[in-house]
Amino acid sequence: MKHVYEGKTKTVFALDNGNYLLKFKDDVTGTNGVFDPGANTVGLSIEGMGKGALLLTTHFFELFHKNGIKTHYVKSDTENNTMEVLPAAAFGNGVEIICRYRATGSFIRRYGLYAKEGQELDGLVEITLKDDERGDPPITKDILAILNILNNDEYEYLKEQTKKICGIVKDELARFNCELYDIKLEFGRNNGQIILIDEVSGGNMRVYKDGKNISPLDLVKIVLGDKI
Repeated sequence: MKHVYEGKTKTVFALDNGNYLLKFKDDVTGTNGVFDPGANTVGLSIEGMGKGALLLTTHFFELFHKNGIKTHYVKSDTENNTMEVLPAAAFGNGVEIICRYRATGSFIRRYGLYAKEGQELDGLVEITLKDDERGDPPITKDILAILNILNNDEYEYLKEQTKKICGIVKDELARFNCELYDIKLEFGRNNGQIILIDEVSGGNMRVYKDGKNISPLDLVKIVLGDKI
């Protein structure tokens, strides 16, 4: 096993079989000690978050597989907070796809002149570049094509898959009387096929219950109960 990359919330190792191993940390993104799934810096550490994120990610990836969604997930080891995944090439240096059901976070910071906090957005899909230096700028379909990051067909496929995947997450959370406000996904290419990668946990989504924002770890407890 070879150390490949030290990420904000995960450490990446290369395995001898050609796959990769993701080790989940207790770190979450945010600013000034406040959790923010849209931030591009580590804001704080939450004890047990690594295991919680892995458990919830495993839950959702297995649910996606049952619904015919292709992902990089192979298997999880919850005792060691690790997940084995298939190799996948990023689009350019990486893009993030955000699906928004209600206006909050960076959407309000950018469009607050017109948008109101909590405004319904009907599963709006945005794409941003993974670029910490430039604040992860939003990018359009046309610019993605011109810069050879995504062609138009790939863009439309990503948009379609994002809506399908996020719909599954939204419906699953609704079973626990929770409402998904927004969620951030990542995709990559594996043998020419576009697949869902990274994680799907409380660390990359905003979820509300009874009008209150649910913390990432509390979300694990709500969805998985005594499994943690």
